[in-house]
Amino acid sequence: MGVETAGIAVVTGAGSGLGREIASALLGAGYGVALAGRRAEALAETADGAEAALVVPTDVTDPASVAALFEAVRARWGRLDLLVNNAGVSLGGTVDELSVEDWRRTVDTNLTGMFLCAQQAVRLMKAQEPRGGRIINNGSISAHTPRPASVAYTATKHAVTGLTKAISLDGRAHDVACGQIDIGNAATEMTARMTAGIPQADGRIAVEPTFDARHVADAVLYMAGLPLDANVGFLTITATAMPFIGRG
Repeated sequence: MGVETAGIAVVTGAGSGLGREIASALLGAGYGVALAGRRAEALAETADGAEAALVVPTDVTDPASVAALFEAVRARWGRLDLLVNNAGVSLGGTVDELSVEDWRRTVDTNLTGMFLCAQQAVRLMKAQEPRGGRIINNGSISAHTPRPASVAYTATKHAVTGLTKAISLDGRAHDVACGQIDIGNAATEMTARMTAGIPQADGRIAVEPTFDARHVADAVLYMAGLPLDANVGFLTITATAMPFIGRG
């Protein structure tokens, strides 16, 4: 299983997209990985029969479901070295048009879900021997600047930055490191629409470049592989020519 050399990880949102890419990379690097997400069938596809994978259907918005996820990790491996807080939703809408229901669903998933998972992870990391571990939060370029009609997503991703800093500070005394990866235009199902053109800040519809999502997984592996006395606080990885830096 490679537990002695790599460690034990939890990846949320592991049934598709970046979560699947990251989980697969961790499995390939010798980690034992708990795959968390809403759809058991999709998680099983990510596991692909790997003995070191543990499929745990999880609703990150539900405290009881999250607690059961980390109890399953404790029961299987007895410890946790890495949490990749990746689960999230992106529901579009301007501040005057977005429904309260979609606002709450976005906040519950993108922010409260990360809090609940981090809470359980830190409790386990503090209690285990040797103590400590690492949390990596998926922030997004939207943690820096918004896209049009993305008020809920942008607000939650800005809040994730504060969550990352607070966990990093609170974790110091317990050998818990926390960092954030902000990703722009990795090629996944979610970004496929960019190749057909998406709205820009000036009202234009423009095609945006993407990049291979495996580079995100490589970046996570780098962050995860550091000793606990070193930490990447914030890492930004984007398609080189995406309209983020500058004025488009």
